Amino acid sequence: MIARLLCLTTTFLFLSPIQLKADFWPEFRGAGGQGHAGNANVPLRWSETRNVRWKIPVAGKAWSSPIVADGKIFISTAVVEGDRLSLQARAYALADGAPIWEREVFEKADEYMHKKNSHASPTPLYENGKLYYHFGHHGTASLDAASGNILWTQTSLTYKPVHGTGGSPAIWEDRLIFSCDGAESPVVAALDKSTGEILWKTPRKVEISRPFSFATPLVIEVKGNAQAIVPGSGAVISYDPESGREIWRARYGEGFSVVPRPLYHEGKVIVCSGFMVANLIAIRADGSGDVTDTHVEWTVEKQIPRESSPIIVEDLLYINDDKGILSCIDPATGENFYRERLDGRGGYSSSPVYAGGHLYFHNGEGVTTVVKPGKSFEKIAENEIGEFGLSSFAVVSDGFIIRTEESLLRLGK
Repeated sequence: MIARLLCLTTTFLFLSPIQLKADFWPEFRGAGGQGHAGNANVPLRWSETRNVRWKIPVAGKAWSSPIVADGKIFISTAVVEGDRLSLQARAYALADGAPIWEREVFEKADEYMHKKNSHASPTPLYENGKLYYHFGHHGTASLDAASGNILWTQTSLTYKPVHGTGGSPAIWEDRLIFSCDGAESPVVAALDKSTGEILWKTPRKVEISRPFSFATPLVIEVKGNAQAIVPGSGAVISYDPESGREIWRARYGEGFSVVPRPLYHEGKVIVCSGFMVANLIAIRADGSGDVTDTHVEWTVEKQIPRESSPIIVEDLLYINDDKGILSCIDPATGENFYRERLDGRGGYSSSPVYAGGHLYFHNGEGVTTVVKPGKSFEKIAENEIGEFGLSSFAVVSDGFIIRTEESLLRLGK
């Protein structure tokens, strides 16, 4: 019991804004899943040549984010050769981008993919020398981070995808938790991270015309108990990560294709409701059952992201919609302080990061806008790398790791 409580406590220390451990970015949106690396000494300005430490070509296509641990960068990629789809894991040296190992995790037949998605959109995870690669309906695997050797695979959680894959797993204690939100009968599942065994599988049970979504869970602590917050079509649902039992749900109508990862701040879950009904909703996380009418604190309905995740810095909430409109909001009340355009091009899919005292918003055309946190809009810089890409940044102690459609780059002073 003591070991279990220590593990639980360690997990939830990451849910507050954290300081970046040296060159450690172990999952989508970093340790804790909230996009923070406040003490990183990152550059404010760069170009295709300025502050580029190295740049290497990468075969295949993926909108997953890079992760960083043990002096290595780990990525997923999908290589299509004719009708053959090779889903791969790869490792590179953080220092110079030199390839270390590559491994084919799954071989599949190629299939239709939405133009804004990829066969390798879920971000891998790192923990204690092991990697976890998730490819949605194609399967999940664990690899040894040092050698790339495959430790186990799990391919029995199949479902009919719509527009491909997207959401990454979350780690809680001995398990991986992720959603299987396809065209029909969506479920949330947990795997034993040591063996790949299915520990539980819970049906969504939400009446909605489009059940497919792509969100990444967030595990939080409420009054000493763990909750896995998993947004999906029509509702955000809290699950007991131990048993898969539903704790509470908040409905948001016909919102579907939910992508942004939720936030947890001052006792409230903050979630985006997806396409068709694009709202930002704050829900007190201490309820049970259907809390739609009792625990929703506020709702914002304008310029809500359908793909980028929200971020909180210094008790201010920032969201950037798909067209590049940045909003600064009071997370306690939903009051809006400003709405300003980041740039004139739009096309925002990646999630922002907070690093070195500034916010970084990256669009699909390779433009990153740097903004100073605060209740008034202050744009510091606009940087271009000249390559298309929809992946979110990984942050290291002195810069960023960026995956584009064709390359992997390290930016740094």
